[in-house]
Amino acid sequence: MLSGIILAGGDSLRMSGENKSLLLLGEEAIIVRQIRIMRELCSEVIIVTNTPKPFLRVVDASVRIITDYIPGKGPLSGMHAGITLSRNRSAWVVGCDMPFLSPAAAELMLRKKKAGLDAIIPWFKGVMHPLHGIYDRDCAGHIWTLLKNQDSELSSLRKGLLWQETVESEFHAVGIECSFVTTIKTRDDYFLAQQHLEKTKVQSG
Repeated sequence: MLSGIILAGGDSLRMSGENKSLLLLGEEAIIVRQIRIMRELCSEVIIVTNTPKPFLRVVDASVRIITDYIPGKGPLSGMHAGITLSRNRSAWVVGCDMPFLSPAAAELMLRKKKAGLDAIIPWFKGVMHPLHGIYDRDCAGHIWTLLKNQDSELSSLRKGLLWQETVESEFHAVGIECSFVTTIKTRDDYFLAQQHLEKTKVQSG
């Protein structure tokens, strides 16, 4: 069993403060799209946010909405809360600005998560992508230690965790496109995401 965790924090400064997760992609808000996709693989979906009110209007009651234990510490704080309160041993953790989640990629990484491993993380061209990774429940204690030591950098996850990377060639070998690490940070990113969605619709149609 797998829990899906969506980190919905941040100030969206490059989007004039607009909530990126509520932007429409196709006919649905990005976060609604994410929930739909994650449910293909996950037995529960959790949104971690310190501003829950906007999401109450767009998600159904089966989605758990929780807040950080330590607000203002970025994605690591959200990961800690989500993993701590999840009901399953493993969690698929994503950011709310990632429109092209891949359950196939998550399933591949989940299969790689052998006993004793804390995390399976995408690693493309020398770049770590901790969001869209698979994490064990035991990671919560490690993240809590980082936060207590005033270390809130996502890259610090590598310190002290037993983790394994999954590289592009592993996904390509089974026909998985690696656009799942795409994020929307700016208006230009949003426009490109809309274009990509239309392109994939044409290809699949």
